[in-house]
Amino acid sequence: MFKKAKVPHTYVIVFGIILIAALLTWIIPPGKYLEMTRLVEGQEKTELVFQYKSQMPDAVSSEFKSSPQTWQVFAALFKGFVKQSNIIIFILMIGGAFWIMNQSKAIDVGILSFLKFTKKLEHNRLMKKFGVDNIIMLLIMTMFSIFGAVFGMSEETIAFTIILIPLAISMGYDSIVGVGLVYVSAHLGFAGAILNPFTIGIAQGLAEIPLFSGIEYRIFCWAVINAVGFYFILRYASKLKKDPTKSIMYEEDAYWRSRDQLHNEKVVYYTPRMAWFVYALILFALIVFSYLHPETVMTIGNSSFSFWVLPASTILFAITGYLSLRKSVHFFILLLLTYTILFLIVGVMGYGWYVMEIATLFMALGIASGMAIDKSADEIAKLFLEGVKDILSAAVIVGLAGGIIVILEDGGIIDSILFILSKAMVNFGQVASIGIMYLIQTIINVVIPSGSAKAAITMPIMAPFSDLINVSRQATVMAFQFGDGFTNMITPTSGVLIAVLGVARIPYQKWVKWVWPLVLMMIILGFLLLIPTVTMKLNGF
Repeated sequence: MFKKAKVPHTYVIVFGIILIAALLTWIIPPGKYLEMTRLVEGQEKTELVFQYKSQMPDAVSSEFKSSPQTWQVFAALFKGFVKQSNIIIFILMIGGAFWIMNQSKAIDVGILSFLKFTKKLEHNRLMKKFGVDNIIMLLIMTMFSIFGAVFGMSEETIAFTIILIPLAISMGYDSIVGVGLVYVSAHLGFAGAILNPFTIGIAQGLAEIPLFSGIEYRIFCWAVINAVGFYFILRYASKLKKDPTKSIMYEEDAYWRSRDQLHNEKVVYYTPRMAWFVYALILFALIVFSYLHPETVMTIGNSSFSFWVLPASTILFAITGYLSLRKSVHFFILLLLTYTILFLIVGVMGYGWYVMEIATLFMALGIASGMAIDKSADEIAKLFLEGVKDILSAAVIVGLAGGIIVILEDGGIIDSILFILSKAMVNFGQVASIGIMYLIQTIINVVIPSGSAKAAITMPIMAPFSDLINVSRQATVMAFQFGDGFTNMITPTSGVLIAVLGVARIPYQKWVKWVWPLVLMMIILGFLLLIPTVTMKLNGF
């Protein structure tokens, strides 16, 4: 009798990929794209020119550190933690902060109130026809997709995953649906990239075409991509609604179901005096910030506008905070969570915030929540450590995945892989050429998951090449855009994906089993959407 094959642990899978990457450093010669200045029609022009290490001048070759990787696979684990340290710390701070907030049962109360509200909506004929759950999920997915398309939401989805999974579980779905609502939706928008400054903005700038031009066709593509992606998620959710045991995560989700105490635990509504002190403290801080920053310049794509965001938020908080505390501390903490999300968006779009500022914001939320429910400093510290312990496995896997990139970088083969792939585009027609560009960008995204880094490396090469094969530079940017977006949902080199799966407690192999049909559909859809860019006259192309 043959034993049933056992799927390896996620850590084992990631380490196996590190070994494969190390093997490639023995097969692929190291090389690098170097900046060289040349005279073009009497003017100096800086271009990126690829050279293998053996072809480089001695002075350049001696500075280019690369070697086939052997024992370094173990050092890569350490370096991976260092490389991904910002995301690892972000996860630990978020986990600790949410553990403190969960102690208040505020999210449970919020979900219970939300479910009661949806039950009332079921009496509406129109809502009943389309399904209340479907409409709610569509609204949530559309919101996150817009965030991904407009300001490139990615790392921020880690924090929202902790909120959306309990909601999905309470609605009768599973953790995969919860991740689909936030992470997948944001990355569908990221691939659609209507105004994303980190992908479209950089790529179009490097391709020397007007910033955010061709937006009309990109909006159409964003709508089509979302329609297909949302349908995939809703169809899976519908199957679970009929029979929750159909979920591939049914056993693992026992953890989340055990935390869903909404139906067997009576909620006691109360408001400690300390909650009023927290309200006054936050209001004072908001008044100070409003005085220091009366106007905020919000940037959306290539346009910006000024608005009194902080003063308006302060006035609103003064009113809603008072009303929520009159009702219960639970609603006050939910209000703090709402304002945290609001200030996250303002911070990203108005002040260029990244993971450090966002983690700090959620840390403040956790401490304020603990104080509001009258916990002592020692109790808050202990709760924070419990949260860190609970989410530690998610942080560890992010560090391990970072080792893959470290091996490829230390082996000096990332640029070599790009050069080898780019040579495949010679002597093809327009449709085939744009398809190969797209395929190359898709493959490179597995090696370089950072959109801005990939744009900086590939666009100076792809843009001039597109002129030679009579393909518009706008179409080349679209090939980069799609190639950069879809595989983020499956590649183990994506620190954000690995972090989200860790937070959601979804084994990587089970995630791949669920998501690969969606990724395959998206890759095919991306190619079909690229065909009009070389066969039709489109505005901006």
